[in-house]
Amino acid sequence: MHERRTFDLVKWVVVMCLVVGGIWANWYYSDDINVLLRAVALVLAAAIAGLIGIQTEKGKRLWETAREARSEIRRVVWPTRQETIQTTAVVILLMILFSLILWGLDSFLSWLVKSTIG
Repeated sequence: MHERRTFDLVKWVVVMCLVVGGIWANWYYSDDINVLLRAVALVLAAAIAGLIGIQTEKGKRLWETAREARSEIRRVVWPTRQETIQTTAVVILLMILFSLILWGLDSFLSWLVKSTIG
């Protein structure tokens, strides 16, 4: 078990080196190498880092969580266009109503303080 954790730590160090090295190389070679070539190299480095990261225990758990989230999203019942429009209209009307209530309360309290103070 201890060997597995150590090996996972080594993998995460390699992942971090790939990420930091990719960012540094993109910055360092910004004037010398074509943008398209740098972008392809960054995507390749990110893919390799991702593949290495998924091989770790935490990476496997993250991948499983992403798969479960994807299946949950498929089960969501999304509102229809009409429901969305109606809900948005209710929210806007309530915002206007509460804004007017707060404006009226503020005006009343301001008038009360001005008449009390003088």
